[in-house]
Amino acid sequence: MAEDVLPTWRHGPTRQSIIDFVRRTCGADGSAAVPVEERVAVFDNDGTLWCEKPMPIQVDFILRRLAEMLAAQPQLSERQPWKAVAERDFAWFSRVMAEHYAGDDTNVRTLGAGVLAAYAGISVEDFEQLSDDFLRSARHPTLGRGYLQCAYAPMIDLLDYLAAHGFTSYIASGGGRDFMRPISQDVYGIPRERVIGSSSTFAYTSDGKRGSITHQPEADYLDDGPEKPIRIWNRTGRRPLLAAGNSNGDVPMLEFTQHRDKPTLRLLVLHDDAEREFDYITGAEQALKRAETDGWTVVSVKNDWMTVF
Repeated sequence: MAEDVLPTWRHGPTRQSIIDFVRRTCGADGSAAVPVEERVAVFDNDGTLWCEKPMPIQVDFILRRLAEMLAAQPQLSERQPWKAVAERDFAWFSRVMAEHYAGDDTNVRTLGAGVLAAYAGISVEDFEQLSDDFLRSARHPTLGRGYLQCAYAPMIDLLDYLAAHGFTSYIASGGGRDFMRPISQDVYGIPRERVIGSSSTFAYTSDGKRGSITHQPEADYLDDGPEKPIRIWNRTGRRPLLAAGNSNGDVPMLEFTQHRDKPTLRLLVLHDDAEREFDYITGAEQALKRAETDGWTVVSVKNDWMTVF
């Protein structure tokens, strides 16, 4: 049976650690099986389930909206993030992410304010339609494929393998929850109610016959760093058995997955394949150190995945 599972993973210690973990969880190694309702797995999205370079997919979505706003209101070019769009200074957005993972959120707040303004007042249904249309039509700028074809085949195999053994998997992403929901079932087999992500606040209005929920220009929470385990607990009421991430922002989620008396698996995806994808560790330096000291399983894109997409 082990020969048939995880077909896009190369045989080796990483693949075997996943199989051994699932066997222990299910009691196939002679230990007591973990009850099915306790088999919870959580996955970061950007850089863990799908490609995040040269920029996170949602950033492309946001840039297009900022450009529309700039065309209608040229005076916005005097301040960020519209200034970077006007000057085509896309490196600014990369610096924002690098600063965030280094612990400096000054420009993240500036970008966040722009993002919140970009969709203020839009209904949740209209926002979902915009997200869905974008994700199903836009193409990756360098890989030559649609964005929905930028999901990692080995991680989808892993999600399927876990589901076949009684696991309930959740997405726990710093990206927007409502941006991911329209496609989570089709791409990952994860229903929309199991998507945990960042969110704005909302307002409810009624015309006396039909109510509407709209996005407000105010952050509710950023689902990254210490906020991730909090949101996971709020949604699931459980400490996961398995967590997978790829950056410093995933460290608290991976920490929280440690159990005293149950099987545990922490996976950290290492992007080290410039030929098939990208090669970078920026924003993952702390996570890689913790993986080494705490025995987390590092997944090498180059060495552990037979195919990437």
